[in-house]
Amino acid sequence: MTFASGPYAPTDTDEGPEFGSICIVGYPHAMVDAKLTASRLAQMVEGAAAVAGQTDLTAVLWTTVETAMDLTGAKYGALGVIGEHSTLIQFLHVGIDPDLAAKMGDPPRGRGVLGTITRVATTLRVDRLSDHPDFIGFPDHHPPMESFLGVPIRIGDAVFGNLYLTEKKAGFTIDDEALVEALAVIAGSAISTARLQRRLRRVAVVEDRERIARDLHDAIIQDLFAVGLSLQALGHNIKDDAVHSGLDEAVGRLDDSIAALRRYIFDLRPPVWTRRNLRLELADLVGQLAGPYGADVDVHVSKEAAELPGTAVDDALQMIREALSNALRHSGATKISVTIEEGADCVLISVTDDGDGFDPSTVSRGMGLDNLRSRADKARGTTTINTSPGQGTTVLISLPL
Repeated sequence: MTFASGPYAPTDTDEGPEFGSICIVGYPHAMVDAKLTASRLAQMVEGAAAVAGQTDLTAVLWTTVETAMDLTGAKYGALGVIGEHSTLIQFLHVGIDPDLAAKMGDPPRGRGVLGTITRVATTLRVDRLSDHPDFIGFPDHHPPMESFLGVPIRIGDAVFGNLYLTEKKAGFTIDDEALVEALAVIAGSAISTARLQRRLRRVAVVEDRERIARDLHDAIIQDLFAVGLSLQALGHNIKDDAVHSGLDEAVGRLDDSIAALRRYIFDLRPPVWTRRNLRLELADLVGQLAGPYGADVDVHVSKEAAELPGTAVDDALQMIREALSNALRHSGATKISVTIEEGADCVLISVTDDGDGFDPSTVSRGMGLDNLRSRADKARGTTTINTSPGQGTTVLISLPL
């Protein structure tokens, strides 16, 4: 067995003479031992450019996985995004057929060897996964995997996620480790940039709405108001009843237009006291739904998710209402957990209960499952229901940002 902190496998020697070493801050093993050929360094530069050239966060993640597979020759690759509780809240994988992945069940949550990388936040390289002391086995239908290389992706001092590679013939080498660690540094920078750009776009939208609202109020409404006053003044000097009535009607229409514009401005730039607070609204919702029942409902909203825009708040609350209502009315649970976190490109919601569970293939449609899926489809999201008799139920919801 070969670990990142133990003896290293021989470096590849079939790509020409050694060209140079690669020095990566935070990855001492690669810095000391890797000797890369010119062709592999060129491949690294090309892959780095592909990752760094992406501006969309989702594209950065997928490109990182695919580039790492190309650099190392791995058959399978994945990237797990880590949530606030050190579990994987999002798992992107390449190489496994979607139908086979569906048969395997829930995506990994970061247990076993995957959790080891999260816990120690350092690279792990092994020749046989099953020999590692933290190995806990694979789910049914999972393809065989032996050689493994896992590398954390950092943004500053924090670990954003882990990059996983498996199944390379003859195993992963120290050169592979150095290349993937370098790629992880570049990916971390690209992820940070993409997240910043997304936040700036949100700010830009808010600022644009503020500007439009200000222009409507300061220019158009003021002009309309001035026209209305002029018409009213003109009406005082006109004796013709028909003309006077027409002026009054025109002033009334102007007043209606001003009122409509003010409502539009209010929608564009609501006062502080009307802006959405996901934590408070969710607490109110849980209080209303859980009141008649005996179950304890625990709620967790991550810092990032607490700042979701209003439309995302609406979608999230609707989905939680449906899932929580189902759990309270049908599961017989004593404890229910509701979690909202912001993933790489989506809002991730889970509603977990310790109730009776059920067989999804035999349950009646009266439990609201169709309604839950329908709401998710309308919001362009996905819903996964994991349950079995006696094992409780977890509803996983992903809504795009």
